[in-house]
Amino acid sequence: MPVALLVPVVPTGFAARCTRALLSPWSRLSLLLVLLAGAGASVLLFHPQRLLSNGWPPQLGGVTAALAFAAAYGLCSVAFVPRPLLNLAAGALFGSQLGTVSALAGTVLGAGISFGLGRLLGQDALRPLLRGRWLKAADGQLSRHGFRSMMAARLFPGLPFWGVNYCAAVSRMRWTPFLLATALGSIPNTAAYVVAGARASSPTSPAFLIAMACIALPALGGAVVAWRKRHHLRAQ
Repeated sequence: MPVALLVPVVPTGFAARCTRALLSPWSRLSLLLVLLAGAGASVLLFHPQRLLSNGWPPQLGGVTAALAFAAAYGLCSVAFVPRPLLNLAAGALFGSQLGTVSALAGTVLGAGISFGLGRLLGQDALRPLLRGRWLKAADGQLSRHGFRSMMAARLFPGLPFWGVNYCAAVSRMRWTPFLLATALGSIPNTAAYVVAGARASSPTSPAFLIAMACIALPALGGAVVAWRKRHHLRAQ
């Protein structure tokens, strides 16, 4: 007796074609761009920096306020608000200790949201475009040495937070090394800015001066390392 071949039937109706089009890589990438544009526009409309001039809502205080700030921090970092401003705000609102914890929690939250959006909506469309020499080198480094590469990226002060998140999402880096390296690598820079924000009213205090030194010295060191590594990158 003839053996029936089980061939999967692909739906060919109008609804099926629309579904495939909406779920295609470029459609998902377009959705990601729309979401990011909307997030950036919302920041311009609502002006989150008013929290520094108007103060935190009086009905929120202590740990509750810190948790709410961490959530707002994560969303604002996804919307391209510079982290140094958010870290300064954390210090000004909550002081050095609680501000550092809140800012680090917001950092990991924002990085996780960006990584998830980039992985779900952008990876399939962007990976075929990684043809340049530098792009292939960066993708290979992130994919093979995820934790080490992400630690270096977080410690290096000149790399934009959102850019690193989406580059990691397009690569084959796994979730665990990404989030762990983000949490650990962001501690020095975050703490320095938070302390600077907490002690901004006394700019001659030792704590403020030490915080400013911790901000300036890594930036200078990173610039020197980048200058010395430029020939190595060109050779790859």
